Parts: sequence; C-alpha cells; structure tokens
Amino acid sequence: MAAISDSEYTMSLPCMASHGRKEALLSLTIVWHSVLDRVGEQYFAPYGGEAIAVSRFAPLFVRPDGEQRPLGERCVARSPVLLQATDDGALKIVLPASSMRVQVDGVAVASETLIGPETLRTGALLRLGGGVLLCINQRTLLPTTNRIPLLVGVSESIELARRALCRAAGTDMQVLLRGETGTGKELAARAIHDLGRRAAEPFVAVNMAGLSDTLAAADLFGAAKGAYTGADSARHGYFGEAAGGTLFLDEIGDAPPEVQPMLLRVLENGEYHALGSSRQQVSRARLIAATDRELNSAKFNQPLLWRLEALVIRMPALRQRREDLGLLIVHFIRRWEAANGAAAALPIAFVGEMCAYDWPGNVRQLSNVVQRALLAASDTTPVLEELLGVPPAMPVVADAARRETPPRNRVKLGSISAQAVLRAMESAGWSVRAGALLLGVSRPSMYKLLEAHPQIRPATAFPPEELRVTLEGNGYDILRCASVLKTPGEALRRYALLHGLLVKERNKGAPG
Repeated sequence: MAAISDSEYTMSLPCMASHGRKEALLSLTIVWHSVLDRVGEQYFAPYGGEAIAVSRFAPLFVRPDGEQRPLGERCVARSPVLLQATDDGALKIVLPASSMRVQVDGVAVASETLIGPETLRTGALLRLGGGVLLCINQRTLLPTTNRIPLLVGVSESIELARRALCRAAGTDMQVLLRGETGTGKELAARAIHDLGRRAAEPFVAVNMAGLSDTLAAADLFGAAKGAYTGADSARHGYFGEAAGGTLFLDEIGDAPPEVQPMLLRVLENGEYHALGSSRQQVSRARLIAATDRELNSAKFNQPLLWRLEALVIRMPALRQRREDLGLLIVHFIRRWEAANGAAAALPIAFVGEMCAYDWPGNVRQLSNVVQRALLAASDTTPVLEELLGVPPAMPVVADAARRETPPRNRVKLGSISAQAVLRAMESAGWSVRAGALLLGVSRPSMYKLLEAHPQIRPATAFPPEELRVTLEGNGYDILRCASVLKTPGEALRRYALLHGLLVKERNKGAPG
C-alpha cells in the first residue's frame, strides 16, 4: 500500500492526544460522506454522560488539522437523533421528529432502538438519510498524530498497533508480528525499519513459504562457488544483502525444518556459515518475522520461537477496525483515480454493505473488492456478494434463477401475484436477491413487492422478545426462522444481531 498524504485524513487527531486515559468514551467516526475529504473525522464524548444530539449542525467533528465542523449534509435532518447510554451499558437511539431515514447496521429503524454493549465494542453503523454513514463505538484511548501514514486509520486498535511499532523502532530487539493474512504485517515491519536507526540501511523482505527445502540455506545464508550444482559463483544470501539493515522473514511458520536451527544460531550469537564454506560470518542485521498462525507445536523449533518472541506485536483484523473502513475505501478510490486519470464513485448502499462485512482477507481483500466495484460501477450497481469472488449463500437457487430468467426478460410488477411472490421467496430460502432472480425482477422491484405483500413483514416488525423465542425454538437457524416469520433472511439476521439475539458464528450460511 502506497503512502498517502495527510490531506486524505489518515492522521489521527493531534488536538485530542491523551495519555493513560481509562474511562470509556463514545466515538463517532464519519465512515462515509458526500464530500470524501470528510471521511475519518471524529467526535468524542464521555460514555454515560449527557445525550449526544446528532443533526446537520451538531456535534462538531474534528479534522486532523484541528478544525471542527458539523456534518453539514442536506440529507441529515435539522432535528437531531439522540444517543443516550443506558444503565446496562447499551446505547439508546431516539429518532428525530422528521422524515429522515435512519438505519442501524443496515436495518431501517422506525422507533427507539438499543445497540448492545458487544456491538458497541466492534462498532455499529448509523446511516442518516441517503448520504452519511457514522460508526459508533466505545473506546478508552484518544488518538495521537500518526507517525506511520502507511497504516491508514483512526481506530483504537490500529492506534495501539502503531504505538507498539514506534516503541519497537527504538530498539534492536527481534520482533514477531502476528496477525491474519492481509493485515499489513510487511508494512508494519517496514515502519519499524524506517523509524529506527537502521533506516538508511537495506530492508530485505523474504517470503519463507517461497523457499525450497533444498536451497533455503543457500538463499538465506549464501553459498560458496561450487557448493551445489549450478553454483557458478559465490552468493551473499539474504543475511548478506541485509548487512546492517533489517531482514524481514514473512510466513516464518513455513521455514523449512533444515534451516530453523541455523536461524536459531544466528539469533543467539549472530554467527552463520555460507553453504559450502568453512568461513564463519557474523550477521549485523536486525530480524523481524511474521506469521498468521500459531507456532506452539512440535512442527516448529520452539527455542527459535522463544528467540523470535523478544517483542510480539499483533496487527488487528479489519473487523476490529470498523471505523477505519471508510478511510481505506477512500484511499483505494484515490489510488484508482490516480492510476486511471478519472474521477470514481461508489453508491452509499454498497459502501454500507462493505462496512458491515467482516473481511476474512482483511485489507488486501478489501482493496481487491473496491477495485472490482469501481470497474463494475460504470455499467451497473455493484453487488458485494458477486465481487467477493465466493459462491452466493444460495448457489443452486441463484444459478438456476439466472438460467431460467435472464435479466433482460423483466416482467411487469402488476402481473405478479402475491402467491407467486411468496412461492419465490420460499424457493429462494428467503433471499431477496435470489427471489428477484426467480421472478425476473430487479432487487428494488422485489422490495416493492415484499412491502405490498399482505403476509410478508419486515424484520423490524417483530418485537425482540418474539424474535428471541422464535430463534430459540428453531435452533438459531436464520433460514428456518425467516421461513416461519415470512421475512427476508439477511435483514432478519442483522436485526437479530442488532438486539444481541444472535451470535455471528451461529449464522453461517445466512441468505443474501
């Protein structure tokens, strides 16, 4: 990921710097705005204090340069949405006396709504009107100036990671970076190097998974001429190339067993031998390793692990950084615009879907999907499920629907009976998208048919207690509950999560 300037608001807020703060704060982060330069601005207030009024004119969100300004978006009502902490740690949302549409985590709300404590910790998405998305979450740490602009974000988790990386940069200790794939471990390693005293020396990155078992020792430690077939001249190896700089060993868990004792020796006393040479060499390189899996097993040299773990820094997953998603999306849009020489945009509904997704591939996956979406947006409305490159939740139904009803064969809504709509939704497993394909109508048209149907109700029409009883009686199977209640499954899933009635892990296979 290339560095981006502070004009794109990747800095944290210098005016809000604080040390050792422990009381809970309520944070509002602009995740999307019609003016993309506003994305990433934040507002903080003590959690549990007075109700916060969110309207077109209040509160004042802080920019990285310290300037404060309200949302100022015409789609946001003058009459405020009130956010009030409850005694049990939840957040009550009181709607304004206006016609402004309000959604929480993609679910339209028409009355007073509660956001549970667990949802607040991960971040809830509040959509106001048709142009603003806010991430609401609890945190205890106020941001400081970002010294690592390569690591974009204003969330507490990325702030903690950046602070740890800055501390590591002030030492020569070995560092083990842990984190899922796509969380920016190589960027973190480069940040440690660039901020440390070795910044003028080489930074050498090696993917250990790409080393062959037979030549791994030569690749790492070098080889004398004639040490193996094809060695027509001496080679330095990665330790030699790194010299007095930094050697980054990515995917350290894939290090061939033959070289693990050699790595341990280098870490213990700095000594190593090139393959086929009796001359002892001494490494002055600093070692930083990274892994996306646990190494506490007999398959990995445990003394080596203990040496690597002099400092351990965990890079947060994207689902732990929900308030950073807008900034990252804007960054990828800006990068696209620079590469293609043209302005680009994404619809807010699609951005909302992206911000609600958990991103198992993290930043790398998000980057790929944004690029695919920008390609698709010129011709059609992007569909997240398709752009993720994974099969839809109802693959058989969806594929059959595509074959039986091509998109160009749209039918008039007045010709579709209520019985046909109900039959299509049952066949589609209560997936709106698959049901629309079966009927040969667009998704917006399908929503109109559902709203007009006498038997199908929106998820928000069910009191939380009734939904809880239905979930318990059906083994927390969303597909079954959707069929029982006759309501679209994905909206039901979001509504259940919003009220803390459904653990995400129980919901594998929910319809889209």
